[in-house]
Amino acid sequence: MDAKEFTKYEKARILGARALQIAMNAPLLIKISQEDLEKIKFDALKIAEIELNSNVLPISVKKPFPLKKEEKLKKPKEKKIDDEKLVEMEAEEEKEIAEDSEIMKIVDEEEESEEGEED
Repeated sequence: MDAKEFTKYEKARILGARALQIAMNAPLLIKISQEDLEKIKFDALKIAEIELNSNVLPISVKKPFPLKKEEKLKKPKEKKIDDEKLVEMEAEEEKEIAEDSEIMKIVDEEEESEEGEED
């Protein structure tokens, strides 16, 4: 697997495991010159990162995927409403709206014109 295909968590786990191996004197999987080792101050984590980026680590990550279901999609059943029932429902909604407007004390046109004359 290419190093770019890993998540940041997988990279951290791989680098940590490999750096621990290197710190315990495991052989390096890539040839790094003595100068380069001195530049990175023999840091096991940096060496592990170089190995990961050069794709020489024999580490694989198993990523389980959810099972695919092969079911056909079904159309939802539409409720058929006849015109008479639709008219009844609309009338009920209008009645509720009218009742709510009385509670909220919506001003009628007559009351509004009376208030305008008083000012």
